Amino acid sequence: MAHTIPQDILNALTDVDMPRLAAEPEIPAAVMVQGQRVPVCACGTVVMGSGAAGLRAAVELKRRGVDVAIISQSAWGGTSACSGSDKQTLHTANTSDRGDNFREMARAIRAGGAMDEDTAYVEAVGSVRAMASLQYLGLPLPQDDFGGTLRYQTDHDDVGRATSCGPRTSRLMVKVLATEAVRLGVPFYNQTTAVQIVVNGRNVAGILAIRPKSQTPDNPYGLTLFRCAALVIAAGGPGELYRDSVFPNGCFGSLGLALEAGVALVNLTESQFGIGTRREGFPWNLSGTYVQAIPYVHSVDGQGQEHNFLADTYRTTQELASNLFRKGYQWPFHATRMLDFGSSLIDLAIIRENRAGRRVVMDFNRNPQPVPGDLPFSLDRLDADVAAYLAQAGAVQERPIDRLRHMNPLSIELYLRYKVDIRRDPLEFAVNNQHMNGGIAVDSWGRSNLPGLYAVGEAAGTHGVTRPGGAALNAGQVLGTRVAEHIAASGRAQTAPDGGVEVPLEQALKRIDRVLRPGSPLDMRAIKDEVQARMSDHAGILCTPDAVLQALQAATGLNQAIRESGISFKRGAEVARVLQWQQMALASQAVLAALEFYIRQGGGSRGARAICDPAGEGVPMARSGPLQDVRFRLERERDKDEQILVRLVGDTMQVSTRRNRRLDDSARPFFERDWPAWLTGAVFDLNRGQDA
Repeated sequence: MAHTIPQDILNALTDVDMPRLAAEPEIPAAVMVQGQRVPVCACGTVVMGSGAAGLRAAVELKRRGVDVAIISQSAWGGTSACSGSDKQTLHTANTSDRGDNFREMARAIRAGGAMDEDTAYVEAVGSVRAMASLQYLGLPLPQDDFGGTLRYQTDHDDVGRATSCGPRTSRLMVKVLATEAVRLGVPFYNQTTAVQIVVNGRNVAGILAIRPKSQTPDNPYGLTLFRCAALVIAAGGPGELYRDSVFPNGCFGSLGLALEAGVALVNLTESQFGIGTRREGFPWNLSGTYVQAIPYVHSVDGQGQEHNFLADTYRTTQELASNLFRKGYQWPFHATRMLDFGSSLIDLAIIRENRAGRRVVMDFNRNPQPVPGDLPFSLDRLDADVAAYLAQAGAVQERPIDRLRHMNPLSIELYLRYKVDIRRDPLEFAVNNQHMNGGIAVDSWGRSNLPGLYAVGEAAGTHGVTRPGGAALNAGQVLGTRVAEHIAASGRAQTAPDGGVEVPLEQALKRIDRVLRPGSPLDMRAIKDEVQARMSDHAGILCTPDAVLQALQAATGLNQAIRESGISFKRGAEVARVLQWQQMALASQAVLAALEFYIRQGGGSRGARAICDPAGEGVPMARSGPLQDVRFRLERERDKDEQILVRLVGDTMQVSTRRNRRLDDSARPFFERDWPAWLTGAVFDLNRGQDA
C-alpha cells in the first residue's frame, strides 16, 4: 500500500537543526613561552572533533565521570553533519526477522581484507548497543509492525544489515548526541583549529590549537594549549586531499598532525571513490535510489550536444539499465566490477567523459536511451534481480522521477533545499573521493602507539580494504564507546593533569615557527592546487606504477621545500590554514608512499583503485571490444592478511607491514571463568604495550 508522506515529516527529516551550544567556559590560566602568552585549558581528556564519533566518545566519557572537553574547528560543519546519500546507511546487526550471527557479521565486515579480526568482531558485537543507545536518545530509525528495525541491502552486504533515517541519518545522529552532550554539560570550544599534538617524553601532553578569540598583541596567532592526559582524535577524514570530493570544504582530518607526533598510520592505500554531485555546488553521494530509479545518464559537450556515452560501453539497453540500477548498492568503484560488463564500467566511462571536457548529468524525466541497434528501455526488460527489487518496492512508474518519488521522496526534498530541482533539471555529477578507510593505527580499544592518544571514526584506520556501506558510522559509535570505557578504566584522565608544560610547548612553537615564513616563495594556495591535482590525477581510481612513483617523488620534493623555505602568509587569520596545508602536504606524501610501496611489492587492484599494468590479468570489455588501456593487476589473496604502516621518522616516510590481528574462532567466553577479568578491570588490558 502506497502512502503519501506529509510535507512536515519530509521537512523534519531534511532540515535538521542542531542544538544551541552553551556559553564557552573561560580559560583564565596562561603561560609565557618564547615571548608569547599562551592560554592553557587543563582537562582530563580532550576530544578533537564534533562529529558523530567524537560526540559519542565525549558523551560516554562524561557519563563515566571523566573530565572531558570538546574542541572543534567548526561545530556541525564536518562530514557527519553535512554529508550523506539518498538513504544514508547505518550498518548494524540485523535485529529484524531471524536476528544475526556476530561472528558471521564480523567476517562480512572484514571480508575485503587488511582488517584486524578482533576489531571486526568488536564492531559486530558493539553494534547492537550502539544502535539501541541512539534510539534511546531519539534517533528515528524505522521499525516494522513487530518492533524490528527495517533493513535493506547495501554494498558488500549480502545479508541486508543496513538501515536508514533518510539522507540525514548521520546529521540526525550528531543532533541526538550533541543534545545529550549539551544536557550533560560537556564543555565545547568552537572555532578551535588543532595544529600540533604536544608530546612530553613518550606521552600525550595536550593539543595546541588556534582560536581567533585568543588573539592578543602578545599572542598574535591566537594559540591555545589544551592540556590533557588523554586525547581522542575524531577529526574525520582528509577530504581536502582531492580536488574531486564530496567532503565539505575545510575537512583536513588529522593525518599530518599524527605523523608529526610520531603516530603510526595504516591502510592509507584504501580510499573509496564513487559518484556524487560536484563540490562546487552541493556535494552529495548519489548511491541508492538516485540510480535505482534508472534515470537517463548522458554527457553534454561544449556545444550543448548530448552523448549517450554509456551506450558505447554496454552491449544492450537491458545491460546498461540493470548496471545503472546496481550502482545503487555497488556505489564505490571496484576494479573487478569493470569485468564482465559490471557496474564499475559506469565510473570509468564518467571519468573519460570528464577528461574529454564533457559534463555528465542524470535526467530524471527521461528513461535511458537505447543502445544503437537494440530495443528501447522497458521495465519489462531488466535483469531478474533488478526487476524483482523494483517490483517488490512498487517502483514500476513510467518515469524515473516518479519511481524516485515513490521509493524515496526525501532524496528530492534534499536537493530542493539547495535550490536544485531534479524534478525539472538534469543533475550534474562526477566520480569523487568519498571516504578514507585508512588512518591512525589503533588496537581494539582505539589506542594508538602514542600513550594517551586514541582515535575514532574516520580518523581511525580500522576499516580495511572494503567495508559494508554504513559500517563506518557504526564503527565510530562502537569505538567511541570503547575509548571512553578504556580511558575511564585507566583512571589517568579522570581530572585535569598537573605538571609543567613549558618545555613541550616551547618545542611545539618552534616547529610552528619553522613553517610560518612571511617571505617564503611558497604559499598555501599553490600548495593546495598542487596537492589536490597530484592526488586526483595520479592517486584516484586508475593508478599506474610510474605515475604513482613520480607523484611520490614530487610530493617528497614539496615537503622538502616546505622544510627549507616554510610557507608564506599575509595576516594572522591565515595561520591556521597555512599549518593545515603543510600537514596535508605531509599526508599526501604518506598516502603516496604507502601506495607506491604496495605497487612495488606486486600488489594488485583492490578497494577503489585499479592498478593499471600492461601485464595485468584483468581486461575490462566494452561494446567496442577490450579496453587495453585499463588492463589491471588482480588482487593477490595473500595481501589481504597484512596491513601497510607508515611513520614519519625524521624527514623520511618509513613504510612497513604487519599481519592482521587474529581472533581465535574456537575461543568461547565462560561466565564464571571470565567474570573476574571484568570485575578487576583486566579486560581493559591496561598494562599491555600498544601494538600499532
